[in-house]
Amino acid sequence: MSVSPASVTKRPHVVVVGGGFGGIATVRRLKRADVDVTLIDRHNYNTFSPLLYQVATASLNPGDITWFLRAVRAKQSNVRFLKGTVTSMDHDTKTLHLEGGLDVKYDKLVISVGVTANFFGIPGAAEYSMPLYRRSQALAVRDRMFAGLENAAINGQDSEQRIIVVGGGATGVETAGAFAELRNNDMPTTYPELDTRRIHITLVEMMPHVLGPFHPKLRDYAKKSLEKRGVELRLETAVKEVRRDGVVVEHAGEQEFLPAGMVVWASGITAHGAVQDWAVPQGRGGRIEVDEHLRVRGLEDVFAIGDIAVNPDEPLPQLAQPALQGGKHVADVIRAQAAGKSLPKPFKYKDKGTMATIGRSSAVAEIKFMPRLTGFPAWIIWVGLHIATLLGNRNRFATLTNLAAKYLMGGSHNAIVGETPPVVALEPTVLEAQSDIRPGKKAAVKKAAKQAAAQSLPRDDR
Repeated sequence: MSVSPASVTKRPHVVVVGGGFGGIATVRRLKRADVDVTLIDRHNYNTFSPLLYQVATASLNPGDITWFLRAVRAKQSNVRFLKGTVTSMDHDTKTLHLEGGLDVKYDKLVISVGVTANFFGIPGAAEYSMPLYRRSQALAVRDRMFAGLENAAINGQDSEQRIIVVGGGATGVETAGAFAELRNNDMPTTYPELDTRRIHITLVEMMPHVLGPFHPKLRDYAKKSLEKRGVELRLETAVKEVRRDGVVVEHAGEQEFLPAGMVVWASGITAHGAVQDWAVPQGRGGRIEVDEHLRVRGLEDVFAIGDIAVNPDEPLPQLAQPALQGGKHVADVIRAQAAGKSLPKPFKYKDKGTMATIGRSSAVAEIKFMPRLTGFPAWIIWVGLHIATLLGNRNRFATLTNLAAKYLMGGSHNAIVGETPPVVALEPTVLEAQSDIRPGKKAAVKKAAKQAAAQSLPRDDR
């Protein structure tokens, strides 16, 4: 006997927009649910954003921290992936409109698109600074750095060279520390033509301390660890303008221009501008307002999780754990609704702690049910946790290998590099043979570079 189309039961269609921490957590939690899932992302890969700075500072390959989103089907048959960019949403007809004229219907919608850099309206910041929120941005920072070094190796250092990192949060601290270690540990060997005493790493932060959310003890440790590596700290200092060749800052009412070859922006995040066209209520920072079950306010079948979502009554930190836990909760709500069961209890974030690294054998960690940690113990936990959290065993193995080569094999100064433009000599130049630095002197050169870096701190939070 034939079955009429009207008698066929259609499974609910769950559409997840964004393949980040929250989106992947939602999809995987729906593995055994009686639903069909479509995952949409403008990229066909997931980026492990906490390690983007390692790509920017030439320690990891971009492939080490990216995971092919279509691989989610390897152990989950009820999901498909769609590469596309959502331009608008019609919640009355439950339709998403994508670039290229494609429309997607949904029964349940989960928005997990993350955020982007917030330049706070500072003149020149969007045009001339370099944020670190996408893989392409990390590669741009890396290539800009090496282009500047190669140019200086040919044309000399006619002036001081500087990299400015704006923002004293975890990303800013980790990035500045990595740049400083590259200068102190690798450049005396790989760029013997350059005087590392004339290469400065400057961290600019409006607050009187770095790592604001951490305990004062850990903030003080991070500050001292950065200073030990020769990072110039400009605390209680505001960025007033970013120019092509540097930054105008203000400290204690006085403005100063800091020349720089590169400005890395790690200060503040906000919603993507496209969210304004998605017909959802937005609160502070453009984040989508949600209720106690992470449902978008006023839209029964639409959810928002992770950095893009905010419950005005109980705002959460914009970290990986709230996204992961929120994704699982939303999936549980959808599963309960699909099965005709009562909803789970309202979402309650379980704070597992936070951590940040400054460099080799140096980190800070506030972990639930553990004492506050600094130094090597915190660093080991930081490394282990980040490797374990990566998606895919290949990525875990590759990251472990590359970080071990960087931190455990002291004799290797290999860097993961890309393409840089040809170097043009500013004046007619003839290079002649010169004596290499003999192995016995390399340690002395490195020690001198570190001492010079430590002595180059013009001021901190005075």
